[in-house]
Amino acid sequence: MRLIHDAQEMQSEVLALKKLGKRIAFVPTMGFLHEGHASLLREGRKLGDILVLSIFVNPTQFAANEDLGNYPRNLAGDMTLAEACGTDLLFAPTAADMYPAGFQTTVSLGSLTEPLCGASRPGHFNGVAVVVTKLFGIVQPDVALFGKKDFQQLAVIRQMTRDLNLPVEIIGMPIVREPDGLAMSSRNSYLSPVERQQALCLYQAIQKVRELFSQGESSVERLLAEARRQIESVPSAVIDYLELRDGTTLTPVGLAGKGTLFALAVKIGSTRLIDNTLLGDEP
Repeated sequence: MRLIHDAQEMQSEVLALKKLGKRIAFVPTMGFLHEGHASLLREGRKLGDILVLSIFVNPTQFAANEDLGNYPRNLAGDMTLAEACGTDLLFAPTAADMYPAGFQTTVSLGSLTEPLCGASRPGHFNGVAVVVTKLFGIVQPDVALFGKKDFQQLAVIRQMTRDLNLPVEIIGMPIVREPDGLAMSSRNSYLSPVERQQALCLYQAIQKVRELFSQGESSVERLLAEARRQIESVPSAVIDYLELRDGTTLTPVGLAGKGTLFALAVKIGSTRLIDNTLLGDEP
């Protein structure tokens, strides 16, 4: 595995490989890798001749009051995991390389960015869109893999890729959970042992909604009320949002049906966690 920091060097490397007919599989991340990232890398290894991982904590997707400075980093550990998963090239640029002096281009999207995380993190998805567009330009992937835990992010990237005619196949990969159900996230490292246990309320809310839906309940109000009851049983939990939305357009639904997205964001202490499920699909 080669570690590359310079964007121009990275681009030259993959362009040379593509001239040789190599198919590039790409997993973009912010690092502090866990088994969820590993599942993307292992699938990417199957889908491409060359597997590229990027690690970049992107400043343009963080608001001033968010955790950019504290976001967990462990490049040495990430390199060990990446190499074990068969990564060929690890691209780890600096912010100055990605956003040099005079950088002024933005990528803005429409209605997909407005609800859910977009409502509580204004500008977040525009930051995601610009960095992913840059990474696609640098890495030149044929296929790129993203986790479904960040469901709205995946929807935004799919839309952007279609709208801009980017020649990249986007693959969404299942949420990877801890044995007790907590969705794996780099931000789980912020949780104290007590908070880690309390964070299970997100998964318990998902289980409750899925259970009620499987029993025939389709009322949005009743499903969300049960989810809210589950979350509010944990005193330290503060709900950002609990919503049922169309699994494709992210628009509100009148009744829950197969493929309806149940998405939630909850703060446990100072840590904001997200999770989701598509009703009627495999958990």
